[in-house]
Amino acid sequence: MSDSSTFELDLPGFLEGLLFVAAEPVAPAQLASALDLTVSDVEKGLDQLEEILRTRGLRLQRHAGRIQLTTAAELADSIERFLGLEATTRLSRAALETLAIIAYQQPVTRPSVDSVRGVNSDGVIKSLLSKGLLQEVGRSDGPGRPILFGTTPEFLQHFGLNSLRELPPLDLPLEEEKDVSLLKG
Repeated sequence: MSDSSTFELDLPGFLEGLLFVAAEPVAPAQLASALDLTVSDVEKGLDQLEEILRTRGLRLQRHAGRIQLTTAAELADSIERFLGLEATTRLSRAALETLAIIAYQQPVTRPSVDSVRGVNSDGVIKSLLSKGLLQEVGRSDGPGRPILFGTTPEFLQHFGLNSLRELPPLDLPLEEEKDVSLLKG
């Protein structure tokens, strides 16, 4: 931040500027390096920026240890009208079901998704990959080394989330809760 004498910006202002020009999500370490600061200082600055943005049209989105600047989800309809875009693509029930399973269990394999859904998920997963809502995040160590899937920053944008921590809590069905309590006792 050696140029701070030229500009009267505070740390959140510098971070906002860097995130604005970043072509993709960036790691806090990249921001720290660019500003010649510690990662801890950058994290504090990001927390301050996040607080400042709560009343603005932008948000910080965190995914897989990276951060990016996005528009507030509340503006989606206005932005679509302003840009002349067609309404956000509606997702089928199968797509929503598959996304929910992967969002809560990621990284997860297609056979694991199939076992929860009770049907083959090949087509749905291919569709979600092509829409950019899912991505391949590695391979399992199991037999055949199946692909592991996870959600993307576009998934967060689509559902108006700033991070996966904002997903609603996953409640176990009553029968599973009983099974868990029996195991404890």
